[in-house]
Amino acid sequence: MKLKEFYEKAVQAGIDNDPRGKSSVKESLKAKKGTFEALKADEKKLFDKESLTNPYSDTRILNGKGSENIRTVLAGIDIEVGEIMLADSMRSKGKKIDLVMAHHPEGRAIATLYDVMSMQSDILSKFGVPINVAENLMEGRMREVERRLMPMNHTRAVDAARLVDIPFMCVHTPADNMVVSYLQKMFDSRKPRKLGDIIKMLLKIPEYEDAAMNGSGPKILLGSERRTAGKVFVDMTGGTEGSKDIFESLTGSGINTIVCMHLSEEHRKEAEKHKINVIIAGHISSDNLGINLLLDKVIGKGKIDVIQCSGFRRVKRT
Repeated sequence: MKLKEFYEKAVQAGIDNDPRGKSSVKESLKAKKGTFEALKADEKKLFDKESLTNPYSDTRILNGKGSENIRTVLAGIDIEVGEIMLADSMRSKGKKIDLVMAHHPEGRAIATLYDVMSMQSDILSKFGVPINVAENLMEGRMREVERRLMPMNHTRAVDAARLVDIPFMCVHTPADNMVVSYLQKMFDSRKPRKLGDIIKMLLKIPEYEDAAMNGSGPKILLGSERRTAGKVFVDMTGGTEGSKDIFESLTGSGINTIVCMHLSEEHRKEAEKHKINVIIAGHISSDNLGINLLLDKVIGKGKIDVIQCSGFRRVKRT
């Protein structure tokens, strides 16, 4: 498989499993095209043209032309300079590595991570939060995240990949979409009665079972095993945590329990204030699940070897 095809399949898998629905994704791409066409010629030079077909600013080919043949992938949760050097060292010892794939974004993909957060407004709207409220709160949070990202030296790992001449890409939101789709469908169909039932369901998933065996399994952060689960909202995509002020609106929309990867202390306090149950499924374990589901879709019946590193464990479901 060519690098470009691998990348495009990953983006398409993200679109197919986007919690907003395909029609909303198409509308966002249409709006992006309108923005581009309205720009002046000098402004178009700086525009990220990849965003016209890929709705996820945190997913990009970071190094490579796209024509490279991919047979072996070194995949990890976080790929930084150390992992790039690891890949180069492995190659020097005769191990064939055609692509290094990160989950968490690097390079331009981390610099513009805030842009993908806008999708959270549409997701919240689908769960009953008024769109005007969701957009208002998300706009402020996006600006906050943008300010935090501005000082970063975000090209270090990309520069390392360029210097050792190895293809490098990151797949963030598409993988997160996969885990949200998978878990939300599971909870919607099985309708767990208690929070303890949710924990039991998660622990039957290999990635969460493995995390539990390593001391980082799913935990009830707010609530107890005997509490009623009610309406469950899986909140694991859209770049990073949304606004801490959204919990009041979630309660008003009928959400009883949130299942998420992680939750900051500020967000936890707000969730507790509004009596929302919170289950932390686990960050790295949820990332593992998302990447595994995505690789199943991208690779299909193809013959691509995946080497595990940086917190990633391959679990095949096909």
